[in-house]
Amino acid sequence: MKNNKKQKLFTKRYKKLFFALMSLVAGAIATIVIGTYLSAKVAPPEISYKTSYLSAKVAPTGIKYKTTWIGNTFGNGDKWVQIRVSGMYVAPDGTVYTNSGWDEAGSEAGIYKNGSMIGKAEDSHGWGRFGGSAVTADKKYIYVAMLQGLEGNPQGDYPPKDTVWYCVRRYDLSGKPAPFTGGRGWDKSMLIVSTKSAVTGLAIAGGELYVSDPNSNRIRVYNTEMEELRSFAVANPGKIAIDKQKNLWIIQQKKNEKKGKVLHYSALGKQLPQTVPDVVEPTAIAIDNQNRLLVAENNKRQQILIYNITNKPVKVGTFGTEGGIYSGIPGEVGNLKFYGITGVGTDAKGNIYISNNGFNDSGVDLRSYSQKAQLQWRLLGLEFIDNADADPAGDGVHLFTKQEHFIMDYSKPPGKDSTYKGYTLNAFKYPQDPRLHTDVDATFFRRIQGKPFLFLTDMYGGLLEIFRFDKATDGEIAIPSGMFVGTSASGKPSFNGNWPPNQPTTGEWIWRDGNGNGRFEANEYDRNKDYPYIGGWWIDEVGDIWKTLRTQDGIRHYPLLGLDKKGNPIYSYARMEKQTTPRMFDDLRRIEYFPKTDTMYLSGFTSLHPAIGSDYSKSAGSEIARFDNWSKGNRKERWRIVLPIDTSKPPEAIPPQAISVAGDYVFAVTVKTSEVYMYNAATGAFVFKLKPNPIADQSGWVDIAYGVRAFQRKNGEYLVFVEEDLKGKVVIHRFKI
Repeated sequence: MKNNKKQKLFTKRYKKLFFALMSLVAGAIATIVIGTYLSAKVAPPEISYKTSYLSAKVAPTGIKYKTTWIGNTFGNGDKWVQIRVSGMYVAPDGTVYTNSGWDEAGSEAGIYKNGSMIGKAEDSHGWGRFGGSAVTADKKYIYVAMLQGLEGNPQGDYPPKDTVWYCVRRYDLSGKPAPFTGGRGWDKSMLIVSTKSAVTGLAIAGGELYVSDPNSNRIRVYNTEMEELRSFAVANPGKIAIDKQKNLWIIQQKKNEKKGKVLHYSALGKQLPQTVPDVVEPTAIAIDNQNRLLVAENNKRQQILIYNITNKPVKVGTFGTEGGIYSGIPGEVGNLKFYGITGVGTDAKGNIYISNNGFNDSGVDLRSYSQKAQLQWRLLGLEFIDNADADPAGDGVHLFTKQEHFIMDYSKPPGKDSTYKGYTLNAFKYPQDPRLHTDVDATFFRRIQGKPFLFLTDMYGGLLEIFRFDKATDGEIAIPSGMFVGTSASGKPSFNGNWPPNQPTTGEWIWRDGNGNGRFEANEYDRNKDYPYIGGWWIDEVGDIWKTLRTQDGIRHYPLLGLDKKGNPIYSYARMEKQTTPRMFDDLRRIEYFPKTDTMYLSGFTSLHPAIGSDYSKSAGSEIARFDNWSKGNRKERWRIVLPIDTSKPPEAIPPQAISVAGDYVFAVTVKTSEVYMYNAATGAFVFKLKPNPIADQSGWVDIAYGVRAFQRKNGEYLVFVEEDLKGKVVIHRFKI
């Protein structure tokens, strides 16, 4: 992925969070209304522990539960692996410096050594600040590419309106900003390189810092006090490496072109005749301790190309398995199988370091190898805005997130009990995979007629994606199989640009991959038009899909019509059933139906407990209700629960984000505190509260509509998965009653 495209994704992510926060504050109303909201039949535990609230027939006074996590090497404290790496530099002593446009917990520029996170560049996050795709260091300073926008104190040193500073920021080796004379920004540690495009390469040697400035098509040279010494012309300069003769090797790649070159320049800017032509998607470059040139080819090869550069560059070897993650069993994780290479480096001993970032920034896999290609350590930061679900056929042993497959061994200590087994996205065989083009998160894993399927929806529930598996042809890969897209409120196509091809121009649609090639063909769409605002999705145990619209008569039931010849589940608008929303709900948000018991669980906002102020669109609503004998037309609830709300910052009031039903319990998770409320599924009575603990002591907001997912194992143990987007993991609570 090109650097400018990455920056747009980071900016999009920042704005998404910023405007979500602003909408909460702007739309909230007076505390007197909050008081009305709290006049529930069943008072939330934070507000009142009335005897009637705890009078359940089965209400344990305490539940012993264990907490573990998947997706990140570290689970708590000050250590975590950042969620993206866009650039990397390795110092002679083996210290690894990384950079990325965004890390939710503020480690855009991380510092790692000997398989541990040892620090980060401070103050890289928020107030209009983002990281970038280049980083380097010397014996005194770290130099980090970053950008500064106008989001901070207008009285401070910030760019003018509609202007962005693309900078190099100087830090000391502990990660603290190191101001300099003439520096910009609030602490005078920023060097403005451009206001037009990001810095794409950094390298330092002999006290001189080389900076790629693609907007001006120049390499700019500064001393370590950030004073410009000279510059010279290089078209489309990217990542830089400096050899033992102090000459520069510079990746040159034109925008929107896969093929690139590696150019050779003297320190004074004279172009030298040696080049490395026609490298397909070169994304990283380094010089090893033998003065060989290492170039990461981030295309189908997924390898490091090794060149002898004594005279004319000659390729003398490769590092990594050809084909990367898709070699052998496609998608199966292997020690030398790379995927989405964003960094390569070596230390003075010849150890090799590789940063993988997956595809579409899907997660960090940072590795260190000996000269003999033996894996020495590995760090993972795989999950961001994601949750997990269990394969029903695997009894909670096989867990899936939107792109990963983990195998659990629950006898091992927390954080040591998971094995990263598979990466389920094949960006080369299935370039139209919706995960490459949409921001999906929450996972539903189902067995339909005994076959495995992965379902994904996005943060706001506007779509549902379907993936099938075929081990014989695709190994671990989830193959694009189908997709539901809701009616666009604008009356325009649901997606801008060229993806998906052949999409309907208005209304909603269902796509099914009829010919099995994972591409959106013109004859594979079913079309319809409906109310545009979706409250929630559900896939029941037989494979039927349920959708709620945020209106009366807003339940849509899509019966499974079988599997086609390619193994795709079949659904159609012609067989869709419209069902009546129970009168208690004014705004229906979530739905979970269990056909074996004919039991329906619904949540949303009600006339008794409407949304306060702004309509926090990801919320599960104010109440949950259970309905028995649903298929027989019953719309009278067996019980209804008023959910707790967060009133910690009046007048803001936020109900829980997500619900999940498993076995004998209903679960609801709060937004800010990530606390999971358990209710008895038979009576609706409150039972217990699961919350972050010393094993996973920090959690970001639950930021997705399906931020909790529960599963009951055959031995009666419950697994409760909770999204944890702050430090890149999925939390798992385990208990047995």
